[in-house]
Amino acid sequence: MLLEDKVIVITGGTGSLGKVLTRRILSNEFGCPKKIIIFSRDEAKQHFMRIEYEKFRNATDEIIYRNFERLLEFRIGDIRDYHSVCSVLKGADMVINAAALKQVPSCEYFTYEAVRTNIIGAENIVLAIRENNPNVETVVGVSTDKACKPVNVMGLSKALQERIFISANITVPATRFICVRYGNVLASRGSVIPLFREQILRGGPVTVTTNEMTRFLLPLERAVETIFAALKTANPGEIYIPKVPAARIADVARALIGNRKIEIVFTGIRPGEKVHEILVSEEEAWRTFDRGEYYIITSMLPELAKKESGWQALNKEYSSANSLMTFQETKQLLKRHRLMINQKLQAERELLP
Repeated sequence: MLLEDKVIVITGGTGSLGKVLTRRILSNEFGCPKKIIIFSRDEAKQHFMRIEYEKFRNATDEIIYRNFERLLEFRIGDIRDYHSVCSVLKGADMVINAAALKQVPSCEYFTYEAVRTNIIGAENIVLAIRENNPNVETVVGVSTDKACKPVNVMGLSKALQERIFISANITVPATRFICVRYGNVLASRGSVIPLFREQILRGGPVTVTTNEMTRFLLPLERAVETIFAALKTANPGEIYIPKVPAARIADVARALIGNRKIEIVFTGIRPGEKVHEILVSEEEAWRTFDRGEYYIITSMLPELAKKESGWQALNKEYSSANSLMTFQETKQLLKRHRLMINQKLQAERELLP
């Protein structure tokens, strides 16, 4: 099976994606792994994730002891530090790189910090495998729609991360480097839904950038499914993109407000933001193919280019402006995932001091 007896490293594993990904791996639906290593630099988040894991196991023993003997192992470290990355990748079979600086305004103000995490961190993974552990089978880079036609530092750094991983297939041919790219994850840390909910709880106003702004929306489970789909079938250098709906952010705010008498205030676009996001650009469309629930972008590098017999390439970009839900459809999407959103928001609130 896909993950049977594998040592899996999840960088940035204490984030929203890492937690759901870990839970899915622990379900053993893809085989029983030998070890899952959560690699991050925040000891507090690791502690809370340990507690969640113990609840999952219904265990009552002291959670901090025998860390290195457990199926789920926690490692303090920083993807920016080459020696730290070398240490955690020793003996690894798979790496899922979810470590990132992803807040658009923060990356604009602290540009080199984004470079260190999103670019140098990716290069550290490639170098660590090339120089120390050529037995790593697969590396998955988790990217974002902001990497497509990037106009902000976060997107630029993620676009370069994609290129670093894709080109690594040539310099480290024994390892398969692939990427996934998707839009806003519902209720993930730092996304608009938690912000809107907090503003609503305070009685408003709810702040929205512009009435025209659109974003792709997908539940966290769909993001995780995209990673598993790529792990199962992606060729070296490919980028997997889920087919997902998009919505006007103003409609999301109105749906969450409901019948409450709360004002929406339009504040203008923040530094580095786009009005619409793009998952596949016009330039990428000619080498992008439809594989059922996903679009697959093949590499532009001739050494990795793989012709898709029988598959039709896209003939236009895949933009959030072109696949918009109506207000009612947006409402239904949020209603469908209400339980997951509420659980996620409650978990985030419990972490506050």
